[in-house]
Amino acid sequence: MKYARLSLIATAVLALAACGKGEQKPAEQAAAPAAAPSGELVVKLGQVSPLTGPIAHLGKDSESGVKLAVDELNAEGVTIGGQKVKFELISEDDQADPKIATQVAQRLVDAKVAAVIGHLNSGTTIPASKVYSDAGIVQISPSATNPAYTTQGFKSAFRVIPNDVQQGKAIGDFIADTLKAKKIAIVDDRTAYGQGLADEVEKAAKAKGVEIVKREFTTNTATDFMAILTSIKGAKPDVIFFGGMDAQAGPMAKQIKKLGITAKLIGGDGFQTPEFIKLAADAAEGQFASNTGVPKEQLPGFATFNEKFKAKYGEVQLYSPYAYDATKLVAAAMKKADSADPKKFLPALAAIEYDGVVGKIKFDDKGDVLNGAITVYQVKGGKWEVMGTVGGAAAPAPAAAPAEEKKQ
Repeated sequence: MKYARLSLIATAVLALAACGKGEQKPAEQAAAPAAAPSGELVVKLGQVSPLTGPIAHLGKDSESGVKLAVDELNAEGVTIGGQKVKFELISEDDQADPKIATQVAQRLVDAKVAAVIGHLNSGTTIPASKVYSDAGIVQISPSATNPAYTTQGFKSAFRVIPNDVQQGKAIGDFIADTLKAKKIAIVDDRTAYGQGLADEVEKAAKAKGVEIVKREFTTNTATDFMAILTSIKGAKPDVIFFGGMDAQAGPMAKQIKKLGITAKLIGGDGFQTPEFIKLAADAAEGQFASNTGVPKEQLPGFATFNEKFKAKYGEVQLYSPYAYDATKLVAAAMKKADSADPKKFLPALAAIEYDGVVGKIKFDDKGDVLNGAITVYQVKGGKWEVMGTVGGAAAPAPAAAPAEEKKQ
């Protein structure tokens, strides 16, 4: 009888818990209705980036770009299918973790978003892309550069940033042709982004006759590189390439200086940021990094964007202009198709030609942006200064807004 009573109590507790869970799901759905009481059509957009952790500043920068675009679209009063649209943003934190990324992606699928702007890292973007593809949801990454993202054959996957093949070649050519390096050491953080870009740099440098004297790796959370750098010092490279983000590149630059290594440090878009200069302090001076796109000063839409962004969110870190354009692209495709159904506006997005903040955007058949430019920068006087640009073209000045769709 004693055990029977305990069993009955346990069963009752479990039943109550199950009821509690059963009530939670409809509440979550009710928080994001398909139509607002005013009769507006509610279109949900997802945004995913690392909002916590060592590169949270980059994730929040991207999120802020999407927020700015959504606010502008709602103020503009977009009409689709004869109904005024209210865009609703659902922002998620994937912590730059591939496993969490797929969980977050499924949450957005369950929330019935029409499109996702994200993810930020290649390592999270790639696994999440299958989840979105299976659900027929459009995904535009503002920052993932690993070629594998768009070579999987998913029709729903796009990016508004040049890939690692383009960037890696530009860096490799710069190392050989401009820096006249004969020997380089390569370090990567073993992420899809860092290792992928490092592989492309190695390939391009070798093609130019540059000797790879060391190939080392670390993690995307490490901050102590003394053992790796000591090994590299003995190989006497002219240049050290680091495939990774600013949170690691800053400390690495400091330790290079501390060890008396004379080789210049160079990296990709992951550390061509104000944060790198802040973290590296005086060790940042003279170091190099590439970034996607032509210099911001050459983009007619950037000055207006920057003014609005700064007033709301502060200094642009890196990817916010791309995230902003990606959001506006989705809305432009919906307007062109006169539908917020991904099945209907996806073909319009694939064929779109758009003048955005970051320049002219048009996709190839894989979803990669065409004619992407790569610019190399060097830190001089505590600021990033342009060294040169390969490819790309700035968009013509828009007549009314910084990111107007080109009339066809």
